[in-house]
Amino acid sequence: MSLGLTIAVPRGALLGETLDRLDALGLDTGEVRSNDRKLLFGDIGVVTMRPSDVPTYVEAGAADVGITGKDVLTEQPDREVYELLDLGYGRCVMVLATVEGPDPSVEALRRLGVMRVATKYYKTAAAYFDKTGRQAEIVEVKGSVELAPLTGLVEAIVDLTATGTTLRENHLVIREELFVSTARLIANPVSHKLKAAAIDAMLEKLRAP
Repeated sequence: MSLGLTIAVPRGALLGETLDRLDALGLDTGEVRSNDRKLLFGDIGVVTMRPSDVPTYVEAGAADVGITGKDVLTEQPDREVYELLDLGYGRCVMVLATVEGPDPSVEALRRLGVMRVATKYYKTAAAYFDKTGRQAEIVEVKGSVELAPLTGLVEAIVDLTATGTTLRENHLVIREELFVSTARLIANPVSHKLKAAAIDAMLEKLRAP
């Protein structure tokens, strides 16, 4: 069975609960669960990909709707997609963290007027510091962000955390919370008009308790 929609589904941490929601919509996600190499499941209208790629496919119309984290949408603010629903699962928090003890980022701002911040979320961090009126030199990293303040590369990091365990294990503490990130349903603007009935029906079922 298909909903008459092409749905971009995120692999990784959000996959399990996303497939549970699709099961509740009447889709048979058994093949998606059992085949972690296959990416396109045309019979049920599902295509799986990295969460950060979901807005790209939805914006281009390669998928009518998609599910991804708020962190992804915040980092891609120029994507022309409609955010339709907070699905509530996959809760994480985007945080500003530093090493334990006196806050080195505050000291850097006091002495130099600028703080160095490492992150995988460059646009998110830049917008946050701009909004809060602080000068920040943002260092984009791809690997373990926690390493950057431990080696003296930066005074602080901006990162996504679910439990805070990795931060604590590396003797880092949360200084500020930027926002809570959960899974969101997004839609292509053209599909939202042309396939309004199918998308509305999907929304109604997803909102049902």
